[in-house]
Amino acid sequence: MDSDWRTDLEGWLGPFVATVGYRARMCPAYTAGLTGPGDRKSIQPMATRADEI
Repeated sequence: MDSDWRTDLEGWLGPFVATVGYRARMCPAYTAGLTGPGDRKSIQPMATRADEI
């Protein structure tokens, strides 16, 4: 997987996070977990994989 996908994702989500403010602070991490590698897309498996990426 291309290593720049996180940068692209943060740029794409930037306007949303800026508008919504602190309530969306976890949105980039959650979206990265949903669109990133791995079969299980629930919170615990995504959090475990976040340390591996």
